[in-house]
Amino acid sequence: MLIKQNFHFDSINADRPLHIRIPDHGEGPFPVFYFFDGHNLFRDEDATYGKSWGLDEFCASWDKQIIIVGIECGHGHDERMSEYLPYGRESGWLSSYEPLGDRTMQGIIYELKPYIDSVFPTIPFRECTAIGGSSMGGLMAAYGLVRYNQFISKAACLSPSIGSVSGKLWHDMNNTYISPDTRIYLSWGTREGYGGIKDPESEDRSSWIYRTCRGTANKITAAGGEAMLYCQVGGRHCEADWEKQNRLYMPFLWQQ
Repeated sequence: MLIKQNFHFDSINADRPLHIRIPDHGEGPFPVFYFFDGHNLFRDEDATYGKSWGLDEFCASWDKQIIIVGIECGHGHDERMSEYLPYGRESGWLSSYEPLGDRTMQGIIYELKPYIDSVFPTIPFRECTAIGGSSMGGLMAAYGLVRYNQFISKAACLSPSIGSVSGKLWHDMNNTYISPDTRIYLSWGTREGYGGIKDPESEDRSSWIYRTCRGTANKITAAGGEAMLYCQVGGRHCEADWEKQNRLYMPFLWQQ
């Protein structure tokens, strides 16, 4: 069952639509997987570019029952970039955006999660809570896993835009306790673009994103956690190719 509803986030003082999938079978309680860019998850007609991740069809055929909560970003000028940017930059193309990423995460952890746990049949513990996203949403999933590791144990980071703020993320990873039961999935495609933006820091996007994914994975495993790296041959920066990875990151993150 898919539910669409608005939710007001005090942290950013804005309403954001939610796309919630409840398992059709079983009474629960169920684990919960939070996703950024929630409008791109289930229905092509809701997706920004007319193609979703196909998560409704995937979950209907998968043997594990979970609740998925997709959170839309703001669709106004620069809203998504700011809401999904956890660190400020003094120079470079990200320097023009206000970094509201931590406020976004505070809203998810301290406002949305308690609401979801009170209304739906969830298993509220961190061991049964995951977060995921792609591109800037993939960066936010990595950031949320690290900074809010006491609440989140798993993250799916598809084509994550970690590179421009990798130093700050890795600094946080070096100075934050990361539980040894933490799992992270990081992926990139050999035909990656950057959402239409030419990144000034590298001429080879696929090599650059590999290095940032590898560096992030290394810090998780150094803390005793598990990491899965996946290179999608021919993979592009788009929902059609991220959909193909549902069968990879879901079993890895939720294996017993």
